[in-house]
Amino acid sequence: MKKLIIYPDRMKLFLVVANIMVLSWMLISCSSEDHTASMQEADYTYSKIQEKLAKGWNTWNTNNVLSHVLLPEDLSINLILKDNKTGQYLKSALLGHNDEHIQLLAHSSDGSYTELTLKWNENAIRVQSATTREGEDQVVLVTPLDSMTNHGSLIIDAEILWGHEGMVTNSYDFIKTAGKDTVYAYFPTHRIDIYTRGIHVNDPYCIQKGCAQAMNLNAPVTVSTGKNRSKEEIFRIIDQAKENLARTIRASEGQKDVYDLVQTVLNWNVIYDPSNRRVISPVSRIWSSGWRGGYVLFGWDNYFAAYMFSVVSKELAYANLIETTKIVDKVGFVPNHNAGNDITFDHSEPPVGSLMTKAVYLKFKDKWLLNEVFDRLLKWNLWWSTSRDQDGYLCWGSDPYPGMEKSFYNTTGIQRAKWESGLDNSPMYDHVPFDSIHTHMMALADVGLMSIYVADCNALAFIASEIGRTKEKKELLERGEKYKQKLNTLWDEKSGIYLNKRLDNGEFSHHISPTNFYPLLAKAPTKEQAERMIREHFYNPDEFWGNYIMPSIARNDSAFRDNNYWRGRIWAPMNFLVYLGLLNYDFPQARTDLVRKSKDLLLKDWISRHYIFENYNAITGQGDDVNNSDNFYLWGGLLGFMQLMENKVATAP
Repeated sequence: MKKLIIYPDRMKLFLVVANIMVLSWMLISCSSEDHTASMQEADYTYSKIQEKLAKGWNTWNTNNVLSHVLLPEDLSINLILKDNKTGQYLKSALLGHNDEHIQLLAHSSDGSYTELTLKWNENAIRVQSATTREGEDQVVLVTPLDSMTNHGSLIIDAEILWGHEGMVTNSYDFIKTAGKDTVYAYFPTHRIDIYTRGIHVNDPYCIQKGCAQAMNLNAPVTVSTGKNRSKEEIFRIIDQAKENLARTIRASEGQKDVYDLVQTVLNWNVIYDPSNRRVISPVSRIWSSGWRGGYVLFGWDNYFAAYMFSVVSKELAYANLIETTKIVDKVGFVPNHNAGNDITFDHSEPPVGSLMTKAVYLKFKDKWLLNEVFDRLLKWNLWWSTSRDQDGYLCWGSDPYPGMEKSFYNTTGIQRAKWESGLDNSPMYDHVPFDSIHTHMMALADVGLMSIYVADCNALAFIASEIGRTKEKKELLERGEKYKQKLNTLWDEKSGIYLNKRLDNGEFSHHISPTNFYPLLAKAPTKEQAERMIREHFYNPDEFWGNYIMPSIARNDSAFRDNNYWRGRIWAPMNFLVYLGLLNYDFPQARTDLVRKSKDLLLKDWISRHYIFENYNAITGQGDDVNNSDNFYLWGGLLGFMQLMENKVATAP
């Protein structure tokens, strides 16, 4: 038998390799343990944030801005209007319904003060609510705006929502009969008393409900929980809460109107999702009610909302980031939308999540937030390069799945791909071929998508660096650089701007929109190229310059005249993303002009009517000249949010 001879030099090498392997295993093990611990800390911290958010009185009920709800009891005080001339009842109210005219005037983040006015038929009221100093009780004041023209009644109807255990009655301890001014809500461990003051009237609705109360609308009506407060005390509580909110608005010197509208549109759209036991912020109540099953989170819309919340409420900013990103666990990417009764399984939306997460993180510097979302954002980032890459370019697409033919998405592949772009009917995608057999993508290299994706890679690389994910940081930077180089092949020297390119015939598309400026986000253009883009296109009155900017397709495009959704109208996210790109270059005048004109467009309807539209007419600046422009839509606030960024109220990503 031969003896195994190990020479000294080989023995040293063997020991070195063995030690490296052991150390590597120990580092991997420690790294894995550290990562697990970080995730557990992040999950726990976020659960506490949701627990904190889902408490107290607020306008939590998606379907009714006249419903004031106490969490976690799910006790609702509903205000119902009756028109005595017709006998009609207004049992729920939402901005955007045809029958009632509502102005949402004020709303604090914690529900400590809310105010709205409502006109319906010949009845007009102001509704104010406030919480007591302890936050446990609420008072509501309903004031007729014109007692001479009101011909109705106000019904106060308390109920317990969402199947929560408890009951509402007008009997004290089920034995003693209470006065007609008091209703009691019983829960397993406690009781909540609800007191009303006003001129009582008889109404059949109240008889049917048993514990509802009807009041004459010619005089003020008050509601108070926990304590039978006088009207004078309720007036004082209301006035103090209103002043407290006004004080926070005045603190934003120089941008009072903008801060007020951003805060108002965000907070009126905060709701409670009882099916998932969480506080979220749908893009608007109209989009969430009815057929959406109580809520809808759109991908890029809610990331923008999270960023805007960073100047209003850190907790709500985190809730929007995390809840929008968590859906990756179920779908594998951030889908177009995630609703109460529907999820998009075939297509995504523009990948702005990492950029907005970075911006929120830079404001508050909580690393647990990055640990909570990083792996999911990374999975989404990789999804684009594996699912939407065609010859090295990124293209919009839609991957069919079993059962899709029975869903809302039973339509053409090209339409689903347009929905993925977020620009549902943009003329940029007119007559573009769609491969429904092999790639399931448009045959179009998209400048906007590639630019946002490069920015996503860079922002996610920054996040990786902050939490010690060195390997992932390197890969992200390399991936971003790869697509940046490919993006630069879309520069058209003759046109002086980046252009989308057909991949079936190699021709550039000359339909240009604000997305053709998005390479500024990726820092792709040279200084000279960027100057041409601004000089020849941004300030070109035949394309994007004008009294109101920036139209969603160039003014000299034949589709501009359609004035229909993404065919010529102005959209806040487009202006906002161009603005973020301008921050990467030295164009102070262009940035100033974009911020000023965007803010002026927004304030025009906000100051006069308290509307924040989903989109605007690029010629007249009107928001309601069409029927597909929601009048209280979250991301409309981005038109003013740029002003807060300019004044360093918000932190730039």
